[in-house]
Amino acid sequence: MTPPNTTTSTRVDLALLGIRGRPPVSRTAGAGPSDDGHLVIDGLNAALPRNPQSPFAFDGDRILYDGHDTGLDVEVIERPKFYDLTTVDGVRYEQLARLHGRNVLATTVVQTCIRYSPDQRCRFCSIEESLRAGATTAVKRPAELAEVARAAVRLDGVTQMVMTTGTSAGTDRGARHLARCVRAVKAAVPQLPIQVQCEPPAELGVLAELHEAGADAIGIHVESLDDDVRRRWMPGKATVPLAQYRAAWREAVKVFGRNQVSTYLLVGLGEDPGELVAGAAELIKMGVYPFVVPFRPHPGTLAVDVDGATAPDATVVEKVSREIAGLLRSAGMAGTDQKAGCAACGACGVLQSLGG
Repeated sequence: MTPPNTTTSTRVDLALLGIRGRPPVSRTAGAGPSDDGHLVIDGLNAALPRNPQSPFAFDGDRILYDGHDTGLDVEVIERPKFYDLTTVDGVRYEQLARLHGRNVLATTVVQTCIRYSPDQRCRFCSIEESLRAGATTAVKRPAELAEVARAAVRLDGVTQMVMTTGTSAGTDRGARHLARCVRAVKAAVPQLPIQVQCEPPAELGVLAELHEAGADAIGIHVESLDDDVRRRWMPGKATVPLAQYRAAWREAVKVFGRNQVSTYLLVGLGEDPGELVAGAAELIKMGVYPFVVPFRPHPGTLAVDVDGATAPDATVVEKVSREIAGLLRSAGMAGTDQKAGCAACGACGVLQSLGG
């Protein structure tokens, strides 16, 4: 079979269909998109689902389509050196933070979530599965993360860090532990930009605490702006009104600045594509970067294990991504202009390949 043209459509197909094979940097289970392999394709980070049924295969240095070379420029990211180290307490650095893309250090500072009961958890999330598998620790201590960050910068050239958290029962939603972790890492490696990620805190003043601790950017992830979709896919998070998200985004833009605040929007949850684009336009007007990515089904989630959900249609993903990338360009907002975070990395979507 003739390989596809190496266009944005190919990048979309790869993001949805993934690859057979396992690149040196890959992960299974956890918060957000997972069970993926990380490569650099045509100069851009790419986190590709590992799918044994995919027509695309990674053979160690190329991506093939039904056995034919796609012609994509593939850079293999080698297993980072910091993975070989352990703390004085015997915890492997790899259990505390992981390399994403070629230069992003990522960690979930609290690997449990108050919304993880079967009737409350987000159906696309497997945050506690990696904890059950022993691949990580429940709570990362600030001093541990400082130690890992220092090593990752020195040994592997990491240039940014992402800290996310499961939601806690406190009104800060876990933000204060994030702030403690940021403060410790910044003391160890002051030059390392950090994005933090949390639910909208009930106390908006906590956002200023995160910034004062040294966080450079923030992600407040809603995943969908459609309340029916939210109730179906993320019943726990749906109890937080969209008005509270909008208040948090506005406050975050005041604190962190325009285009240093982002939110995930997932394509493929059933939201009308036109309404999704309109919602993204609203976010851009607020100064919030809508990081649009396809829903990526993976084992360990209710979406796959219970619902049998599948990836969205490629033409819809490409159309929505193109339209939102155009809105971003018109507004002068680019993911690469964010100091740190998912949009700055861009690996889970195709916006950067479209100039967004």
